[in-house]
Amino acid sequence: MAQITAALVKELRDRTLAGMADCKKALEEAGGDMEKAAEWLRKKGITKAASSSAQGRVATEGAVTSYIHMGGKIGVLLEVNCQTDFVARTDDFKNFCKDIAMHIAGRDPFPQYVTDEEIPAALIERERTFQVEKAKEAGKGKPENIIAKIVDGAVAKWKKDICLLDQEFVKDPSKDIRTLQLELSAKTGEKITIRRFTRYALGDGLQKKEQDFAQEVAAQVASTAK
Repeated sequence: MAQITAALVKELRDRTLAGMADCKKALEEAGGDMEKAAEWLRKKGITKAASSSAQGRVATEGAVTSYIHMGGKIGVLLEVNCQTDFVARTDDFKNFCKDIAMHIAGRDPFPQYVTDEEIPAALIERERTFQVEKAKEAGKGKPENIIAKIVDGAVAKWKKDICLLDQEFVKDPSKDIRTLQLELSAKTGEKITIRRFTRYALGDGLQKKEQDFAQEVAAQVASTAK
């Protein structure tokens, strides 16, 4: 049986957030095998779920996931962070990453930011100005306080439509992405953070050269005649 050192116990503690005594017991049960000990703690329900200390720790582990949609016409790169490499290797974490990447690829309108804190102030102001003009045109004669409430609601809805964490999950609209993130955090006992993503759509930003068939034939004939 492998010697259960203080360093081993601390490493398991850092991975699982379980108590030191529980970690030592788990290592003894697993014969010093770190992975088996972590699994033993999870089966026993000892790993802490979404504790305040876990949520306060920096999430620097995790994974970058890719997802290809519509036969290669849409692609997504997604970074999700957790606190330990152990959780990053679990099926729950991997499935979460895959689901979120799929959501980003398939959702209409697709998300542009992770949270509303990332939206530039100038963009918010432009949207508010647009909504004010729209509300005044549609609600002529309405008091200013009513117009203001209409505008606030419209801007809030606009933010929700473009921010990933506030969007309803495409596979289960009863939950938003923030709820899924919190559920995984509670299940793993670690802080889970969707850090960033990039969505690519085939042809985005390109101006396709348009030429009708007759023009194309004429151009080829002229080229041949030279």
